Amino acid sequence: MKGSPISALGKRAQSRALLLIAAGLALLAAGCASVEPALAPAPKPVAAAPTPAAAAKPVIDPEKRRLLAAFGGEYVDPPLKTYLDGMLAKLAPASQAPGEPYRVTMLDSPVVNAFALPSGDIFVTRGLLALAGDGAEIAAVMAHEIGHITARHAAQRAELERRGKLFSQVSTQLLARPDQGEEYVARTKLTVARFSREQEFQADEIGIRTIAKAGFDPYAAARFLDKLGRWSALNAGSAKDSSKPDMMATHPSTPDRIAAAIAQAKQIGAKGIGDAARDSYLTAIDGMAFGDNPSQGLAIETLFVHPKLGFAFKAPDGFALENQSAALIGVGEAGSQALRLDSIDAESSESLEQALASGWIEGVQTNSIETLKDTDLPTAVAVAKGDQWTFRLAAIRLGTRIYRLIFAAHTLSPPVDASFMTAIRSFHRITAEESALARQSYIHIVTASPGDDSASLARRVSGVADPYDVFLILNGLERDSPTPVGERYKVVSP
Repeated sequence: MKGSPISALGKRAQSRALLLIAAGLALLAAGCASVEPALAPAPKPVAAAPTPAAAAKPVIDPEKRRLLAAFGGEYVDPPLKTYLDGMLAKLAPASQAPGEPYRVTMLDSPVVNAFALPSGDIFVTRGLLALAGDGAEIAAVMAHEIGHITARHAAQRAELERRGKLFSQVSTQLLARPDQGEEYVARTKLTVARFSREQEFQADEIGIRTIAKAGFDPYAAARFLDKLGRWSALNAGSAKDSSKPDMMATHPSTPDRIAAAIAQAKQIGAKGIGDAARDSYLTAIDGMAFGDNPSQGLAIETLFVHPKLGFAFKAPDGFALENQSAALIGVGEAGSQALRLDSIDAESSESLEQALASGWIEGVQTNSIETLKDTDLPTAVAVAKGDQWTFRLAAIRLGTRIYRLIFAAHTLSPPVDASFMTAIRSFHRITAEESALARQSYIHIVTASPGDDSASLARRVSGVADPYDVFLILNGLERDSPTPVGERYKVVSP
């Protein structure tokens, strides 16, 4: 949670259910809300006379600016950036558009993701860089994104969506057939989803051909997808079986992509061909930040602490918390419960009761407003009911901000409401002990010594949940995998 947006913070996030619920809770009024107040605009500098040596300040593409804001800004690590630039320089000549000016930007987010813009800009999060096991795997990711660019996937998808919207408008407004328009919109969504999945397979295929032509191991794509599946399963718990395809999902299920990637690599050659670039990559990421950025808030199991803003609270047991660009959100009970935390400017004359009554959720009536007396900070609560969800709302004043803590449940039974109220009452000024918990973790590269095995190496991992599983997945190992003496491995610690 820095500046205006909140950077992504994921810990055991049940991603699909969480995103759906977050979308529902995003119908809040006051669209400029965020956990941390927006930074005031800098004063305009006095214009200076141009000099021959002065270079024009580059204009940042709005879409690039949005991605930077949503994913914690740019992660600055000059040696690692130089490594990625060098890899991109090897991939570009092997791509379908060798003259394209590709650029890579690292995002300061623990979420595992990568993006590409039609401009040739490629974005990779440090969460993805931590998960990759070697240079060939990162090459596969970047080549996959290059595949999206060269195949013009974004433009094709946008055109398909534009046609669907146009047909819907014609049916609804000109032909007076809203039912036909809605049916076409539904069919278009399915078509776009299917089209997007096909694009992912196509980008995989293009990427594998590209990395092989550039001299990298073509099996690296399948290795990374396997890690991605294991990492997603670890973070999602048992909330969803990732092997079961979702018809509205925009990506193929990981097992399908792994099988297709292996088949594509086999067409190029047997395992062992190409450079894995493991040692050089491990050297490049040694010392890279891992996990949540404490300056933006930190989730430790269900405890959320924010030293910079000076508060902490404990979500109900079993909740998964994720810091997104607009708010902290969480999901519990396999998607049947959710929470959202953001903040708004506090008018000096506005009471907490007035803030609650202002209508935070569209189309939902707020009632049963009351002030709590047993809290560390001034707090008022209310209940709001919708068609499918019932909401427990809390307005909490801290400094010049009102924090809006919103819980949602399909059924707000007395036990469920009691757990929400306990979480609301836990919102308090941060203690020195809690501030001390907010330490940044880093990737460290260690070398296996005689007598080491995966269990002993995993004991060097700290500051994360499930350290043994984290160690195995980050290094692409199974529990019975050998760890040869002299081999280098990733561990995580503050």
